[in-house]
Amino acid sequence: MPQLPAPDYPADVRARLETDAKDVIARYPDSRSALLPLLHLVQSEEGHVTRTGMQFCADVLGLTTAEVTAVATFYTMYRRKPSGDYQVGVCTNTLCAVMGGDAIYDELKQHLGVGDHGADTTADGKITLEHIECNAACDFAPVVMVNWEFFDNQTPDSAKRLVDDLRAGAPVAPTRGAPICTFKETARILAGFPDERPGAVEATGGAGPASLIGLRLAKGETAQPRVVHPRTGGPQDETPPEHLSSHDAPQQTSASDPAHPAGPTAEEGE
Repeated sequence: MPQLPAPDYPADVRARLETDAKDVIARYPDSRSALLPLLHLVQSEEGHVTRTGMQFCADVLGLTTAEVTAVATFYTMYRRKPSGDYQVGVCTNTLCAVMGGDAIYDELKQHLGVGDHGADTTADGKITLEHIECNAACDFAPVVMVNWEFFDNQTPDSAKRLVDDLRAGAPVAPTRGAPICTFKETARILAGFPDERPGAVEATGGAGPASLIGLRLAKGETAQPRVVHPRTGGPQDETPPEHLSSHDAPQQTSASDPAHPAGPTAEEGE
């Protein structure tokens, strides 16, 4: 059976969103180009993109709901169902997986009591756990993201402490980037509205030493010495730079670590 028309926002909510939408649309020469930030805007209202939110976007942009739905369902950054205050994404793409991302995800799933399908948000509504594809932070694998902020060089234990602190309301600081805020607040910032929290804009973070080696070489600067400790023997004399990557300071979660073997690999077809 076809769905009934989406219910409208309450009059005060719609009036407020229409004011914000006008600000967003005015940034673009073609109004339909504002669809992505407007989807973030409606997501900031309810924590996910509802049928009401998609109808609102269609109304203010002169689009069909089919056109809006096609975009909202294409990008994983738009949630289609209620989710937690903190989106905890564990990268399980190739390098992060090898360095321990799979182990982190499995342990968090057990620790939070959530599953792979449907029940991926904790009962208190605080945490939504998900797989995330490559975050372009392979130098710091395995990486966990909370509302798109980076937590580098994670282990199962550090990731469990992270989600426990989030649920308890304890202060949590990302490895680099702005302080953590709720998913709704993050969505409003992604819609293009200023982050008005004191110090949030200044608390930016760039790439770490491992990511910048190529740039330094291109500029003719002296490359930093490698600080990888030999598997057999003691540490080298060099003082490691701050914020090492997993490759400069191998983590205990690495499946390639002889002290943490991954087990025998079966031949294809076995």
